[in-house]
Amino acid sequence: MSRSRQPQSIRRALLAVAAAAALAGGGAASAQTKTLYIGMNGGTMEKAYTQYVFPAFEKANNVKVVVVPGTSSDILAKAQANKDRPQMHVMFLDDGIMVRAIGMGLCQKQRPSAALNDIYPAARFKDDLASGVSLGMTGLAYNKKMFAEKGWAAPTSWMDLADPKFKGKVVFQSMSSSSFGLHGFLMFNRIQGGNDKNVEPGFKAWPTTIGPNVLEYIPSSAKISEMVQTGEAALFPLTPTAVAALKTKGIPVEYAQPKEGSVVLMVGQCVIANNGEPELAQKLAEFLLSPLAQANVLQFGSQIPTNPKAPAVGEGAAQVAEINKWMKNAVTIDWDSINANRPAWNARWNKTIEK
Repeated sequence: MSRSRQPQSIRRALLAVAAAAALAGGGAASAQTKTLYIGMNGGTMEKAYTQYVFPAFEKANNVKVVVVPGTSSDILAKAQANKDRPQMHVMFLDDGIMVRAIGMGLCQKQRPSAALNDIYPAARFKDDLASGVSLGMTGLAYNKKMFAEKGWAAPTSWMDLADPKFKGKVVFQSMSSSSFGLHGFLMFNRIQGGNDKNVEPGFKAWPTTIGPNVLEYIPSSAKISEMVQTGEAALFPLTPTAVAALKTKGIPVEYAQPKEGSVVLMVGQCVIANNGEPELAQKLAEFLLSPLAQANVLQFGSQIPTNPKAPAVGEGAAQVAEINKWMKNAVTIDWDSINANRPAWNARWNKTIEK
């Protein structure tokens, strides 16, 4: 199905569910339009939400939703800096960073709702202080054009990153600043005999395995598009969602699920504690878990729903089917242990790997 035009049936249904939520929330909207600020990644995600999800909520609740764009680390820093007088009402963070935000007391418990009950159990954070809005995983992605030209078979293992034929062609996100880089390193570490508490095997083996193949360590995935097009990047950690977004731009990339498993990567949302519009913020968080809101983000942003009741059609149905298949051997990492040790790991990574 084309992503350029929203089906009228979904548009009408989305408006209807938003209107029903507004009525259920208690009475008519205020005559004065209020503004809710939501922190989230920019780019594809921001576009999908601002064009195809927020308008229905805004119309039903007489409110304006404004995106504060940034990486998860950027958004967390903003929330922490304004903890006593929050400037945002809701924020989206990658799951590991969301666990940190909850530990800092930055999140308010989400109120019970049918939508919250409907999402996958794995998408409900401890004590409902946050909830997953999209489901993903970090695996491997590769330059399909280069692989075809070289006659290379698609990658099948995290250890393909250490294959000598990829010398100078591996692009790896920095473990100290990227969930993708952290996930890739932790899976390599597991293969070497380590675990989420013991990364000594990974650090010891890296300089003689994957390290020599790395062309560049990048702080985020923003440069991958350019590096694929210039023929610099052959292989790199990435999510199916990010791959789908690149493919819509004509970038020749493909996703590959490693035999050892991908790493679950969920984007969570939380209502920010002590925000100035707690009732509206709760309504927005509830709305963003609704089947039709999630269906639109799937269709227009390639975000995989956490609510299994979200209708999936066309390309979206195929994406959801693939994710469900890949989830069978996906790995969930121990964020409590990782967050406790990550500052020391980051310092070591920056000193010994990206030196």
